Amino acid sequence: MIHIQNLTYIHPNQDVLFDNIHLTLNRHDKAALIGNNGTGKSTLLRIIAGVLPHSGGVASVEAAPYYVPQLFGQYNALTVAQALRIEEPLQALKEILAGNVMEENLSLLNDDWTIEERCQEALQYWQLEGLDLTQPMALLSGGQKTRVFLAGIHIHQPELVLLDEPSNHLDRAGRQLLYDFISSSTSTLLVVSHDRTLLNRLSTVLELSNRGITVYGGNYDFYQEQKRIESQALNEDVHSREKALRKAREVARETAERQQKLDARGKKKQEKAGMPTIVMNTLRNNAEKSTSKLKNVHAEKVGAIAQELHELRKGLPDVDKMRFGFDPSTLHQGKVLVTAEAINYQYSEQPLWQPELSFQITSGERIALKGLNGSGKTTLIRIILGDLEPQSGTIQRADSKAVYIDQDYSLISNSFHVYEQAQRFNHTSLQEHEVKIRLARFLFSKDDWDKPCSALSGGERMRLMLCCLTISSQAPDLIILDEPTNNLDIQNIEILTAAINEYQGTLLVVSHDHSFLEQIHIGQTISLT
Repeated sequence: MIHIQNLTYIHPNQDVLFDNIHLTLNRHDKAALIGNNGTGKSTLLRIIAGVLPHSGGVASVEAAPYYVPQLFGQYNALTVAQALRIEEPLQALKEILAGNVMEENLSLLNDDWTIEERCQEALQYWQLEGLDLTQPMALLSGGQKTRVFLAGIHIHQPELVLLDEPSNHLDRAGRQLLYDFISSSTSTLLVVSHDRTLLNRLSTVLELSNRGITVYGGNYDFYQEQKRIESQALNEDVHSREKALRKAREVARETAERQQKLDARGKKKQEKAGMPTIVMNTLRNNAEKSTSKLKNVHAEKVGAIAQELHELRKGLPDVDKMRFGFDPSTLHQGKVLVTAEAINYQYSEQPLWQPELSFQITSGERIALKGLNGSGKTTLIRIILGDLEPQSGTIQRADSKAVYIDQDYSLISNSFHVYEQAQRFNHTSLQEHEVKIRLARFLFSKDDWDKPCSALSGGERMRLMLCCLTISSQAPDLIILDEPTNNLDIQNIEILTAAINEYQGTLLVVSHDHSFLEQIHIGQTISLT
């Protein structure tokens, strides 16, 4: 179905994204394509889809692929029918049924007499009943756009489907429909996703890295177990090399000290023996040469072990290299932060919530805020933060420090460079080298300090935000996360999860990522209906 050999892609600025990629995907295979941000997953998908030319090698696809992109902005000027490439056959069918049986209409329809029924069935399945196919894509939400393109699979019935982060904008109901489709589909599937529930419904994991594509013959849980075994072996190798390096340095030091004592003892014996100066100088030179040679031997051994250790450490997962060290919240556990009694808010004279909302948030709780798209999650967050007041009911907020983190990590300002952004949170006047040490802990080397924040990936913005929170003098009492995993790859989700699990304050999370919510130990739920 898909045959890729020696595939290369070079950016227009001549930077090589990937080189010598090999991949074979057979008919009816269901595979996940995963990898860190920047490895080229979306680019590879676009090359297979035929929307991007590759720079070298072979990319052979036996069937016309149906491609669901991650971003839909390029379709905003089109209608739904145009975006789905069904406008012409639908219009041709309409003309034919009206009696206009012209050769042009028959050609456009191409004997596809059931297209109208498939459109209705597809829209109904993806809960888009009543959607006008002539409606501009620009008027649809992100979740609706995703459902439109997923509906296109049912309409076109392709043999090969390419999906790039298909669950990103879907609510819980939409994700369940997607999971059911993945499980029941007979098409060949290649999916880029960080949604671990979805990944577990695929039978093969393809990991794209700077070493190429590594195939793991199982679902994501199987892949994780294999990576855990690999990581454990790598950590054992690192510890072994660290121990060997310490031992080699100790032996080198002891040998040097012993040689110095022998040289000093030999010199005293020579002086007592009354040897001529020329003979003593010759013996001293020989001793120095011997000491220098011995020193070089040990230095080479230490250097070789240190280089091996450096190479091993480069292979460690980023989360194993990082140090979080969040300051705890000053609030005692159980302090009431927010009390809401029968609150509601209206848009166009229509109340958002039926019935009204009543809840309490206490210090130290971990709460999930759940609801379908359009249920008012963002409005409720603004009310909790005090940016909005409810139009009915009452809300009481204790004096506390809250931080709102949206899915774009907008706490990071695009007008700053990385080091400047970190300094904005330096409320205790840390020295410059101390701020840079914190940046290094979050994998920002000196080459990154002057990088503009506007050029950072989603994962880099998340890591910089976490770094800023650790630099700040006091951790917030309440952190609100709004779909924090949407723009992250799996590795950065693991980093975020580890950081959140070190945080001791109160957490309110909006997320459709069930695995993420489980791993950060959510204990309460506020449900919006």
